[in-house]
Amino acid sequence: MNNDSESAISPRLTENLDRIKALYADSYDVVFHHLQCGEKAAAVIYLTGLTDSDQLNQFVLEPALQKMKDQEGGLGALCECLPVSSFAKTATFDQLIMEIGNGNPVLLMEDEDQALSFSLAKWEKRSITEPEAEPVVRGPREGFVETLIDNVSLIRRKLKTPALKMKSMRIGRYSQTEVVIAYLNDIVDPELIKEIEARLGRIDVDGILESGNIEELIEDNPYSPFPQMQTTERPDVVAANLLEGRAAVLVEGTPIVLVMPTSIFTFLHSPEDYYQRYYIGSAIRWLRYLFSLIALIGPSFYVAVVTFHQEMIPTKLLLNMTKSREQIPFPALVEALLMEIMFEALREAGVRLPKQMGAAVSIVGALVIGQAAIAAGLVSSPMVMVVAITGIASFLIPHFTLGITIRLLRFPMMLLAGTLGFFGLMMGFALILTHLFSLRSFGVPYTSFATVTHWNQLKDVSVRAPFWKMNRRPKTGFWNRYRQGSHQRPGPPDGGNKT
Repeated sequence: MNNDSESAISPRLTENLDRIKALYADSYDVVFHHLQCGEKAAAVIYLTGLTDSDQLNQFVLEPALQKMKDQEGGLGALCECLPVSSFAKTATFDQLIMEIGNGNPVLLMEDEDQALSFSLAKWEKRSITEPEAEPVVRGPREGFVETLIDNVSLIRRKLKTPALKMKSMRIGRYSQTEVVIAYLNDIVDPELIKEIEARLGRIDVDGILESGNIEELIEDNPYSPFPQMQTTERPDVVAANLLEGRAAVLVEGTPIVLVMPTSIFTFLHSPEDYYQRYYIGSAIRWLRYLFSLIALIGPSFYVAVVTFHQEMIPTKLLLNMTKSREQIPFPALVEALLMEIMFEALREAGVRLPKQMGAAVSIVGALVIGQAAIAAGLVSSPMVMVVAITGIASFLIPHFTLGITIRLLRFPMMLLAGTLGFFGLMMGFALILTHLFSLRSFGVPYTSFATVTHWNQLKDVSVRAPFWKMNRRPKTGFWNRYRQGSHQRPGPPDGGNKT
C-alpha cells in the first residue's frame, strides 16, 4: 500500500471516494452505491464477485434508506437501526481497502472519519469431501477445502477446548493471504510458536498462492530433498498432531495444511494405523518400513549384484538371468535407468490425465511397454520385475512428499551401485543416513525417535502400541506429558472373575 492508503479516513466523503477510485482505477467489478442517510450523504463500496448483494440490499441498504430517512445522526445512529450483527468500524484506509478486498462491503458517510464494514462476503467454494490423496478404509471421510474459515471450523469440531488457539496474520504484498497458526496452549512448547511466528513474520514476497510457498520459506534446510513439515488434508490428522504438542499452519485458498515439527517416521505412518487394531497397525507399519527400503535400494541392489557380485546369485537363477540377458545390448545400469525413467513418465502421465483415463493409461502403458521392451530385446524380464516391485513398494508410502523424495534418490543410488558395486550402494546409503541424522525440523532432530532408548518413546515408532498403553506424549508435548489417565486397559472391573 502507498502512504495515502495508510492514512486516516477523511471526514469529507468525496475525498474518500476519489482516493478509493484512484486505487481501484480500471476495475470494473468495484461498485460505488450512493445513498442518503437522513441529511448526510453516504456511499457503499464493494466488489461484485465477492459480496452477497442480496444480503447487502436486505440488511444494509433498505434499513439505511427507510429508518434513517427522517433521522439525524452519524454512524452511531445507523448502527442502531441496522439488523446486521457482524460489522466493525474501520479507522484507516489500509483497513478499509483490506475489507473491500476480502469481499466485505464498506459504508462511508459525510462528516465521519470512520467507516463501517459488514461481514457479507460470499464466494463460490468446494463442498467438504473425502481427501483423494489420503484415503483410508476406516476413519473420517472429511477433508479440508480452500476456504480458511471452513478449515478452522473442522479443527474446532475435533477439539472443542478453549485451549485451541488460532493466531492469524497476512502474508504477501499483493495477495494479502491470511495464514493461521493453530496449537493447543496447554500442550505446545511456547518457543515453538515464537519460532513459527518469527519465520512467518520475515516473509516478504509479492504473494502466497499455496502452502507450498510458505513451506519453502520457513523450513530449516532448504537444500534437503526430504520434507521437513508434514502436509495433510485431513482434520483428524491435524487434531492428533496438535494433541501431541505440534502446531499447524493453515493457508487461505488451499486444503493442504502444514504440521511442524515432524520426523522421518511420521511420513511412514498412516491415520488408519490408529483406527485399526494395534497388532494390525503394527504389522502394516513394518511392511511399510520394509517396502520403503526396497523402494530406495531395490534397483540399485539388483544392478550391483548383476554387474559386480554375480557370486551372490544361486547358480540356477544366474543361468536363467544370463539367458534372459544374452540379447540385451545395454549394461544393467543403463537398462535400469531406462526402465525407471519410463516408469516415472507413465506415472506422471497418469496423474496429469483426466481421472477416467489416467489409471487405464498407467496400467496399460506399463504392461504394453514392458512386454514390447522385452520382445524387442531392450530390457530383460528380471529387470522389468524389479522395476515393477519397486514401483509397488513406492505406492506403500502414505505421504506423497516422502514418496517422491525416495523415487528421486533412487537414481543417484543406481549410479553409485552401477559404478562401484556394493561399496557405492553402502556409501550412498551412509550419506543419506548422515544427512537424515543431521537434519532438523524447527529445531527437533529429524530422526529423534530413532535415537531414544526408553520404551515409552518407541511405542508409536517401532510398533503401534495399544491406545491404552500410550500414556505419554512425544517430546514435542513435554509441557503436558500425560495424554490420558492410568489404568486405561479395558476389561471387566472384577478382572473377569464371576461368582
